[in-house]
Amino acid sequence: MPDTTPLRAALLNRIIDAEWEMFRSVKASEPAACQEEEGTFRTMRWMSHAVLPNELLEALRFHLLEAAQAGRNLMTEKYARMEGLIPSLNESPLIPEIVALECTWMQALNRRYPLTFPGMGNRFQSYLACELETLSTQVLEGYHALLLAAEAEGRNLVEERYTLLFQRMGHASIEAREHQSRLAMIKCCRSQ
Repeated sequence: MPDTTPLRAALLNRIIDAEWEMFRSVKASEPAACQEEEGTFRTMRWMSHAVLPNELLEALRFHLLEAAQAGRNLMTEKYARMEGLIPSLNESPLIPEIVALECTWMQALNRRYPLTFPGMGNRFQSYLACELETLSTQVLEGYHALLLAAEAEGRNLVEERYTLLFQRMGHASIEAREHQSRLAMIKCCRSQ
């Protein structure tokens, strides 16, 4: 059960506020839809961070503050990397390990819930790798340790994130969301 204390909620909000400030000023060649929709951005970033322990969230918050004080916009850097406009920002060997594990988890979700997670492979991999390149060594090391511990426990953090997201959207679970998608597809096929 995730920590839902007011202190944790405030910590998540401070992180998402800092990310939103960076994100809304990104000038990408393909603007993201959530640049127009702050609520969508906040929900998706909440989902990304909701499975992280407080210590890692604190390290991330500190990293965001340091970056802002240094005049860095981590969101601009991430999108510039995704578009191939700048060279790699971080050659940490932890990045490919993190990406491989998260992609394995995403592929497992795709196999179990193909209507909910269709074809997210390459896009998911690129987005994640470019975001990881913007992180500090401390955050990367903490995140890597979290993923290894989750894997050892048989957990899938990607599934946990999406479970939280779908519950926030009013679905009981990912299974319930998949079932709803299947019913909609059947209804659509019958009406044709």
